[in-house]
Amino acid sequence: MRIVVLAGGTSTERDVSLSSGAMIYRALKNRGHQVILLDVYLGYEGEDLDLIFEKEEDWAREITGVLKTNPDIEQIKAMRPDGAKNFFGPGVIALCQRADAVFLALHGENGENGKIQACFDLMGITYTGTDYVSSALCMDKGLTKDIFACHGIPTPEGFCLKKGEPVRRPGSFPCIVKACCGGSSVGVGIALEEKDYEGALAEAFAYDDQAVVEQYIKGREFSVGVIDGKALPVIEIAPLQGFYDYKNKYQAGSTIETCPAQLSEEKTRQMQDYAEKAFEVLRLKNYARMDFMMGQEGDIYCLEANTLPGMTPTSLLPQEAAAIGMDFERLCEKILETAVR
Repeated sequence: MRIVVLAGGTSTERDVSLSSGAMIYRALKNRGHQVILLDVYLGYEGEDLDLIFEKEEDWAREITGVLKTNPDIEQIKAMRPDGAKNFFGPGVIALCQRADAVFLALHGENGENGKIQACFDLMGITYTGTDYVSSALCMDKGLTKDIFACHGIPTPEGFCLKKGEPVRRPGSFPCIVKACCGGSSVGVGIALEEKDYEGALAEAFAYDDQAVVEQYIKGREFSVGVIDGKALPVIEIAPLQGFYDYKNKYQAGSTIETCPAQLSEEKTRQMQDYAEKAFEVLRLKNYARMDFMMGQEGDIYCLEANTLPGMTPTSLLPQEAAAIGMDFERLCEKILETAVR
């Protein structure tokens, strides 16, 4: 098939997206597809677009320059004087329309929030991941928690705050404060006591106009991928220092990850059931990943859903797939097949 792997963009997760995109590009190319890796914001200006899929080696050299681009977001935006009027870079829509499918390797704003998905739906472009409705629902952590509560999926107690509103305080400390629509733990902090709270809110509001304040769960952290409605093995995440923040997610050796997680059969199935139910009630399609905490008493809490999970060397979903004998190339192929179907 002709595949466009769409990565980059202008979110705080741009670097992660480019890393995911590069791995997916190589995997699908090794599987015999005609693949191009494209930065959604910078696009491509050059030869006849109809020839791009045929000249993969030339294209690979071109995209290497994009992968090495300085990740400063304001500098990236300055490379496109027309960026405020059109998010899509030159040639992006035309190339996506020429492809059999687009593999979305985007993370964060204007990648996971449903806007690109809605645009592609209008244009009849097939893409991986879920649709625009569930993308938007899951991007908003406050809405996600409300839906979990309505459907009996346990989630930490909490509330939302808007920037500029009177500050509401949690009933107890410590608590978690996070940007409502962030990703990769950007804009997430722990307020251990009252004096930390204002600073944690300021950090969250630096990335979003709304923040989620929720109960701090002391215990073990897990994640469960779901493909086509069926849960993968549970993976446990144990950072060597601190919590599972941006550094611990993407710096090799910062976190001990165990898959399958060392849990009883009952707890494993319970967590997988919650993951599959979350997939259903959030109206997710294709694939996603749910994050969990388990308290010291064994209570399970679903934190959020990730509609375009990371596909980097340290990402969780590929490790979960490997636990059932599905290597990275086959995982990418499976996601693609499910999306096209």
